[in-house]
Amino acid sequence: MISFARSLVAFGAVLAGTPALAQVPKLLPVPVELHAGQGSFAINGKTMLVVPAGDAGARIAAERLAALAGESRGLALPIGSRGSAPSIRFVRAATGKAESYRLDVTPRGAVITAGDDAGLLYGAVTLWQAMTQVPGRGAVEVPAFGAVDAPRFGWRGLMLDSARHFQSPAYVRKLIDWMAVNKLNTLHWHLVDDQGWRVEIRKFPKLTQIAGWRRPATAPGAPQLPRVGGYYSQDEIRSIVAYAAQRNITIIPEIEMPGHALSAIRAYPELGTGVPIPPGTESDWGVFPWLYNIDDKTFRFLEDVIDEVIALFPSKYIHVGGDEAVKDQWKGSAAIQARMKALGIKDETALQAWFMHRIGAHLTKRGRKLIGWDEILEGGEVPPDATITSWRGIEGAITAAKAGHDAVLSPSPTLYFDHRQGAGDSEPPGRLGVMDLKTIYDFDPVPAEIPTAQQHHVLGLQANLWTEHVRTEERAAWMTFPRASAVAEIGWSTKGASDFNGFVDRVIPQMARMHDLGLNAATSAFEVKPDVDYTPGSDSVTVSLANQAGLKMRYTVDGSAVGAKSPVYAGPFAAKLPFELKAEAMHDGRGLPGAIAQKLTQQSVRRRSDEALKTCTNRVVLALEDDYPATGKRAVFVSDIFNPCWLWEKAPVRDAKGIAITVGQIPFNFQVGKDRDGIKFAAPTTPEGEFVVYADKCEGPRLAVLPLAPAAGNPGLTRLVAPLAPRAGSETLCITYTAKGVDPIWAIDAVELIP
Repeated sequence: MISFARSLVAFGAVLAGTPALAQVPKLLPVPVELHAGQGSFAINGKTMLVVPAGDAGARIAAERLAALAGESRGLALPIGSRGSAPSIRFVRAATGKAESYRLDVTPRGAVITAGDDAGLLYGAVTLWQAMTQVPGRGAVEVPAFGAVDAPRFGWRGLMLDSARHFQSPAYVRKLIDWMAVNKLNTLHWHLVDDQGWRVEIRKFPKLTQIAGWRRPATAPGAPQLPRVGGYYSQDEIRSIVAYAAQRNITIIPEIEMPGHALSAIRAYPELGTGVPIPPGTESDWGVFPWLYNIDDKTFRFLEDVIDEVIALFPSKYIHVGGDEAVKDQWKGSAAIQARMKALGIKDETALQAWFMHRIGAHLTKRGRKLIGWDEILEGGEVPPDATITSWRGIEGAITAAKAGHDAVLSPSPTLYFDHRQGAGDSEPPGRLGVMDLKTIYDFDPVPAEIPTAQQHHVLGLQANLWTEHVRTEERAAWMTFPRASAVAEIGWSTKGASDFNGFVDRVIPQMARMHDLGLNAATSAFEVKPDVDYTPGSDSVTVSLANQAGLKMRYTVDGSAVGAKSPVYAGPFAAKLPFELKAEAMHDGRGLPGAIAQKLTQQSVRRRSDEALKTCTNRVVLALEDDYPATGKRAVFVSDIFNPCWLWEKAPVRDAKGIAITVGQIPFNFQVGKDRDGIKFAAPTTPEGEFVVYADKCEGPRLAVLPLAPAAGNPGLTRLVAPLAPRAGSETLCITYTAKGVDPIWAIDAVELIP
């Protein structure tokens, strides 16, 4: 992964050369109204932030602006209730809907006007963005401008999954800071799932003592990885909630039920149906069958947990999950079946609805509202004031709105940030297919199928970062931004206020200024992706270049640095081997992060990483991290876990006398139920199995066999080599392996043809 940091100096240099009155500031989200003024406002360390005496909300907004100015420009702006011009003044006055504001910047100073605390804060954020158009330290001249602004939706959110992988309180605070400067206002905190319980519940200490920790899965025979986990104490949560509130962010906790309950049942087995839990199950991914039982004692447990959670989180909503509750254990429990009969409940789907209705009633008594995933619409007994998080596409929101329920749009896969942003080697582990920046930006939170009269039920949208495959905080930040900025803009700005090109023009400086707040954002949208077309026997190749953002690119093929006089990419070009290709996407005349520098030789064009291969099928394609070593860099393998099989299209096989495949093994730690029985492999001819190479999409002749014996005892990468049957020209190679079972999964890191 490449940081935005490396391009900040150059980016600042080009902006510094921009005429002061050439344009209004590049703000994100784009305001409802924005107009240029005359002259400029000079801000330095003596510029006073003036707040009304006794106005706590205005004081908080001023403190946030002072803190941001300090982090970004090194300015220590004083705060007081009086100040002579030019100054920055916070004024209370009606500006319309909640969170709205007006900002006026003139040579005499700046005035931020709003009717509520949130509006004052967001006006301060907008002024800070104007102050950081040019990265640098010290005093700054802000061109005069005016903005009148208000959000399109009241719910503009992110979901952070801390259950699968724990993030430190310090990271959560950073995420809150990053959200606030994008005018995101809701953090849905996924604190409980099968893999971990992250919130301290004092009445039930085993929840964190036992279920707060696990050992990651490893392939058979591989060294055990260290224990991972953690939890948030109640004091830490109170502190984080208060920190978020000062930034106009509401934290909504999620306590999953009746499914995704393994962590609670691990700690207190009496909460389940009595089905044993095999050791290490908590380190699997997927959909687990363990559910809470429906005993009164279990409901008292859940109500006690909810009561402690309510005491920590003042949010109107409490999220209770409700998704992916596989009913097999309920069906197999004589006690539950007897209780269903006594209650007159016809089936297990209706039982879940009854379960949620009971929990909803408890929340109502405590003055809170139930919100759950769209499965809670099933079964016919939805709590009347329930709100729906629509994740299985947009259909849940449509059904909810038509039935009179509020809804938040959070559809998979579009707003699922565990999907990778690109297909290159720089991307961290995650799901495929790719959900790039433009895909996010093009999403409309109001489905056309919702009648106009019910569209007010759409509260807004949120993106979800599930962390099964997001092991580190660095990766969490990469997977979140800049895509979260796209969510922020489509949640705040008027529909059609900008197009994707305009967004790109503004998100680049936004990521640059956010670097001062500790963010190393993904560069996926700006990375140059080369495609090299090679014909066996030729001494040259044809090179095509692309980037997701559609930005202009410059390149060189002589090893020299890319500069302002380098050729502009206009289409595929030929180059003679060997050569060094360098290329950068350009913005405002300067190169962006995501530049490439590759040496292309007769041998390199005969090599493909797993990222450049295709999978034979696309059932569940994941980029999975190796389980070795415990510390340091690990390989990342792209594979369809239901059919580990790869295609190298147009492989230059002519004159190749051998093939080398670098392979690794990872555990099959997936809860996929009966689907596991459908994963079939050809029978091995050697004890450890073998990789097999075929021609023409696995339907042609067998070209090579590479026994796995050298790799079987190696937890890391192994390079297997075998002779290759003679072939002519270029053709598709199909690569798969034989095995006696699904565990471990063998995976490819790279394939190379040997001349």
